[in-house]
Amino acid sequence: MQRHRCPPRPDWREKVEAIGLTYHTHDDGPYWDETACYEFTAGEIDVLERAAHTLHYLCIDAAEQIIARGWWDRLAIPEAAIPVILRSWERDDFSLYGRFDLAFDGRGEPKLLEYNADTPTALVEAAVAQWFWLQDTRPAADQFNSLHERLIEAWRRWAGTTVHFCSVKDNPEDEQTVLYLRDTALQAGVDTRAVHIEDLGWAESSRQFVDLQDHAVTHAFKLYPWEWLWPESFGQHLAGEPVRWIEPAWKMLLSNKGLLPVLWELYPDHPHLLPAFETPAPLGTRHVRKPKLSREGANVTWFEGGVAVEESTGDYGEEGFVYQAAAELPVFDGHRPICGVWVVDHEPAGLGLREDSRRITGNLSRFVPHFFPGG
Repeated sequence: MQRHRCPPRPDWREKVEAIGLTYHTHDDGPYWDETACYEFTAGEIDVLERAAHTLHYLCIDAAEQIIARGWWDRLAIPEAAIPVILRSWERDDFSLYGRFDLAFDGRGEPKLLEYNADTPTALVEAAVAQWFWLQDTRPAADQFNSLHERLIEAWRRWAGTTVHFCSVKDNPEDEQTVLYLRDTALQAGVDTRAVHIEDLGWAESSRQFVDLQDHAVTHAFKLYPWEWLWPESFGQHLAGEPVRWIEPAWKMLLSNKGLLPVLWELYPDHPHLLPAFETPAPLGTRHVRKPKLSREGANVTWFEGGVAVEESTGDYGEEGFVYQAAAELPVFDGHRPICGVWVVDHEPAGLGLREDSRRITGNLSRFVPHFFPGG
């Protein structure tokens, strides 16, 4: 695993905007950053792929134990959600995708930092932007990236079904992610419609969710966390399950950092896990505190010697925290990369890297493309 400095394509802005990556730059600098790239060996890619496969099924097994043992409080699951999760689990409702964030230096075993199993983003850049970058800059090389093809194949089981695609208004990243996923569904023969979360309505007469054109919403992809759906004005109607959601309700068990102590309890000393607990005491003075439901690194605190040496702001934490051993992240020229390994329809499908000079990867951390030698 190596980090290379490389010249960006002269027209990179136009190229990434043309494929939907309109949020490539923020006020503090670039988000999409092709002034650097990471090179892996084929063997290192195999290690990441195997780790994601193993971890995904460990998480499935852990979800089964959470259900069997009634560990709902450990994940701050609202009471109203429990029967919905149980029915969703028993039906084995369709799960489209997720993303593991792993600490990996190319030498040891990848270690799980968290599983973004409900509303993962950074998809357009992982599936499309870095693929076109590869074709332009290293056409003889390869990339861990079958995301586009796997997404289309996964959607084929819904061919002929009408699926609404939902995101919040005025969020370019979410809107472009949903637009991309909608395009993959269209290519699979799915009938699609768009509706913002804010525009979802409830028709009391038919007991259905409806869009602004009064079309019934019976199947929907939502880039909106389950824990945010329940408090919405329409949340009282979720228990009746008038909509088959993607991601399904059972993914609430995997998209929650409360899963981390459960995994460690069930599989202590597993090579892909970091020690994690519901109190900091077993970890001593060096650990990371994470809210159970935070996203994009919000409200995470890194402790060294019992003192907070780095922390991020945000609006999470009321649901409680978990405590995880501090991962030994590799450092390349002052940059710390996180390997985001994507899972589509229960199988590993691609890799995206985010890097930062800080220990905590946040929403402004840069996305950097990768490759490995072809042949």
